[in-house]
Amino acid sequence: MPQTNKSRNAPTSDSWGSSVQGGASAKDTEPVSRRETAGEEGGGEGEDNVGDSEIIKSPSDPKQYRYIELDNGLRALLISDYSGPAEGEDSDEDDEGEEEEEEDESGEETEEDDEDRGSDDDEDYDHDGKNKKGNAEKQSAAALCVGVGSFSDPSDLPGLAHFLEHMVFLGSEKYPSENGFDSFLKKHGGSNNATTDCERTIFQFDVQRKSFKEALDRWAQFFICPLMIRDAIDREVEAVDSEYQLAKPSDSSRKEMLFGSLAKPGHPMGNFCWGNAQTLKQEPKKKKINVYKRLRAFWKKHYSAHYMTLAVQSKEKLDTLEEWVREIFSKVPNNGLPKPDFSDMPDPFETPAFNKLYRVVPVRKVHALNITWALPPQEKHYRVKPLHYISWLIGHEGTGSILSVLRKKCWALTLFGGNSESGFDQNTTYSIFSISITLTDEGFQNFYEVTHLVFQYLKMLQTLGPQQRIYEEIQRIEANEFHYQEQVDPIEYVDDICENMQRFPKEDFLTGDQLMFEFSPEVISAALSLLTPEKANLMLLSPEHEGQCPLREKWFDTQYSVEDIQQEWMERWTGSLELNSDLHLPAENKFIATDFTLKPSDCPDTEFPVRIADSDRGCLWYKKDNKFKIPKAYIRFHIISPVIQQSATNVVLFDLLVNILGHNLAEPAYEAEVAQLGYKLAAGEHGLAIKVKGFNHKLPLLFHLIIDHLADFSASPNVFIVYPFVSFCFSLLPSESLPSLDVRLLILEHSRWSMVEKYQALTAGLTIDKLMEFCRSFRTELYTEGLVQGNFSSAESVQFLQYVTDKLQFSKLPAEVPVIFRVVELPLKHHIFIFSVLPLISAAFFHVSLCRYHVYPTCRNTSGVLGFSVTVATQATKFNTELVELKIEEFLASFGETLNALTEEAFNTQVTALVKLKECEDTHLGEEVHRNWAEVVTQQYVFDRLYREIEALKQMTRAELVSWFQEHRGQNCRKLSVHVVGFGAEENDEDGGVSKLTFLPTSPKMAGAVAIMDIPAFTKDLPLFPYHKILE
Repeated sequence: MPQTNKSRNAPTSDSWGSSVQGGASAKDTEPVSRRETAGEEGGGEGEDNVGDSEIIKSPSDPKQYRYIELDNGLRALLISDYSGPAEGEDSDEDDEGEEEEEEDESGEETEEDDEDRGSDDDEDYDHDGKNKKGNAEKQSAAALCVGVGSFSDPSDLPGLAHFLEHMVFLGSEKYPSENGFDSFLKKHGGSNNATTDCERTIFQFDVQRKSFKEALDRWAQFFICPLMIRDAIDREVEAVDSEYQLAKPSDSSRKEMLFGSLAKPGHPMGNFCWGNAQTLKQEPKKKKINVYKRLRAFWKKHYSAHYMTLAVQSKEKLDTLEEWVREIFSKVPNNGLPKPDFSDMPDPFETPAFNKLYRVVPVRKVHALNITWALPPQEKHYRVKPLHYISWLIGHEGTGSILSVLRKKCWALTLFGGNSESGFDQNTTYSIFSISITLTDEGFQNFYEVTHLVFQYLKMLQTLGPQQRIYEEIQRIEANEFHYQEQVDPIEYVDDICENMQRFPKEDFLTGDQLMFEFSPEVISAALSLLTPEKANLMLLSPEHEGQCPLREKWFDTQYSVEDIQQEWMERWTGSLELNSDLHLPAENKFIATDFTLKPSDCPDTEFPVRIADSDRGCLWYKKDNKFKIPKAYIRFHIISPVIQQSATNVVLFDLLVNILGHNLAEPAYEAEVAQLGYKLAAGEHGLAIKVKGFNHKLPLLFHLIIDHLADFSASPNVFIVYPFVSFCFSLLPSESLPSLDVRLLILEHSRWSMVEKYQALTAGLTIDKLMEFCRSFRTELYTEGLVQGNFSSAESVQFLQYVTDKLQFSKLPAEVPVIFRVVELPLKHHIFIFSVLPLISAAFFHVSLCRYHVYPTCRNTSGVLGFSVTVATQATKFNTELVELKIEEFLASFGETLNALTEEAFNTQVTALVKLKECEDTHLGEEVHRNWAEVVTQQYVFDRLYREIEALKQMTRAELVSWFQEHRGQNCRKLSVHVVGFGAEENDEDGGVSKLTFLPTSPKMAGAVAIMDIPAFTKDLPLFPYHKILE
């Protein structure tokens, strides 16, 4: 799969793991005509809100744009979402005044709750319930890019640029409270973030529209007169160090640092960009370096208005936005110094150490081969995008591709190629081109043959030369996606745009990273000619290298070794390399859409989905899109089976079935993916979820392809052995909170199979015969429920349900299959479960999650039974879990006091902020579909739930809130604590233990808690709540 350009194509609300967000094709290959510019479409906004006519934008983009440059050199793009005065716009002045800063909450960022993604889909019915959006205003947002990054770090203070990114937010002369900005944003439904790259640093925030001007003023002060409080240095060094510790177990970060270490001495590509306690505290102390003084000097030298770019977006008129920006940001100082420039330091990797084979021990138990070239900077060719063209072909997965051949040999699982356009991959000193292949065990043993195949494909591309047909196909796909692009959250949009303003001329601020403008075979050939074996770096990652790699990378302690590439292979590659007849260019893509007509409604329009088909074998919900008005659609089906939950073995077989189904689809569906037709298959707890989306013209082809493969499911011995086992094992690994989630749900949800039981079933020995028998059993009796939204008529939509029932040929269910679990009623008192996790996941889990601490409270909805939880992930070397639990209790006690002291005015402010958050309008159709799908897949069908929640919030009183909290904190509360404790060398366990949960007793610190030492024994006699759905 190619590494795609940074994309502003709107993502759906759920994460689509393997799908490529691609486009469809129009007959006209020109992406946007000069007539379709930012100032030419009124959009009902009136003549007094006209944008800049030179900025090219999408015809479907209703926003207006204006570019301005302030007297101090700061450049700004104003983005107006104005569509007329908002209802009650001038009447809500209740809390516009300056914030009282003593409400400095914990200072911790509240994390969006990732915990309940166990099945990687909506079917895991354990949601926090706070993400939903309605039909009011978007947030307003701003982002500022400073043209300086870690390349400018002084040699004696590595990580200083990153450290400054943290320190600059700690109060300003005008607003001196250290956490005042964070508190202001929290009160007004906002958020903020910042990132440091090699040559750029980006800051961004969003907030409710009515508070935008004041937020802008508060935020701007960090670039005008920051305090950078001296007393906060040690704490912020700890924050930087925590980010470094979090990155250490990331194989991608480790590869970057190792790769950077190969640069010429003194080149900034070799800089330690993260910074940590050693470089920012311990070493400076030894060398008597005044870090605070150097920090202020760095800010004064590099945070200058003349290389800052600003993007602001709000539902204000352009004139209003211009007035605000000029008033607020004209005070940013301009020091007149030249912008940092590293373009005179080319060829950072032109060294003898580069063209070698590096063997690396990864953190994850995976084999991978990375083939990398260091090229001259390519950004100047953004109108041609030669690396994108090459990566499109290298990363192709259809017939004749590298990956297709490797998969047939069972040597590889995935392949990604290209340049991510991050600062590390592309800067003013060089551009990277990298091919990353995830290998099977057999592929690892034959990695030279794998590399040989890659070089054969490159030789074919060099021999054939750039193909105009293929270039124009990619060009049309991306042009159509841009033409019909969906809107994204403002904070994401301004983040992209402010960086684009540093990279592209004004007319291409919106298109420079999106479109392929002109076919230039000379430019493409020049890049292709550099991708030769003599200039390649090979990096082979495998756990089998353990004990064979004596070298250590300085900062991340990555184990590696270096050796010459075998001479016999190099001679084959550099001689008259023979071509491979199995490799060829992709054929014309039949999935590219050419019809973008908006279909008329064939039934009355409705605000929410309606059931338009219903039988004993399935039903279909439908809603025609008449809001976003784009030629796209979403099709989702939940195929429910009673056999999945009959045993842990069945659960595993179902997961394997879905994995192999995805594997079987990878090649035939790849053309659909690159044509911007996304798909996802998810093995839910009670059924298979099938999701497809994209341009509606060819979407039925993809849907039929998926159903056909399910109906004709088959598995070869090689695929069964190689692919599903690895995939399933990795499905157990990610999400730092997965172990606690699994155990918590194992205790609370009756008849749930644990991760350990599934792992044991997997390793007990599964055969193709068992899998095929399960598949036949699965398809025998089903109930299928679908949702279709977007640019389809109701008549067309019904045909999708008909196709499923006709093709799968199943019987009706003998009895209804619940799509949720029954939940046990916890006994009174505090019950605690402490355990170590199985070795399969221990390393990944503890390295990922416990190197810093996360704190997030959330509302739990566990199969319809509500609860409240506080989750803390802490650094294992600093705090044990029992101490953390005591700290949580201390906090809840103090919070109870805070709640009692809460004034009516403060309570109303919080309610208003939450209401505004829930009222925030959908930015694209996918958000609305996601919300409706959650109702369908849980069979609750309360499609107006969001509006009911808003009304309930408006009626809530402070007294009710205080009473609820006290009731659930008193003697009658039912409390469950789940502690996940380290397992492995940190706990003096040398052999890694066994694949099971290891129950641990409580210490005297937990004297008031009842320890759970046997989950089945604890739950077997507990009463069960009836199946419960929240319908009112």
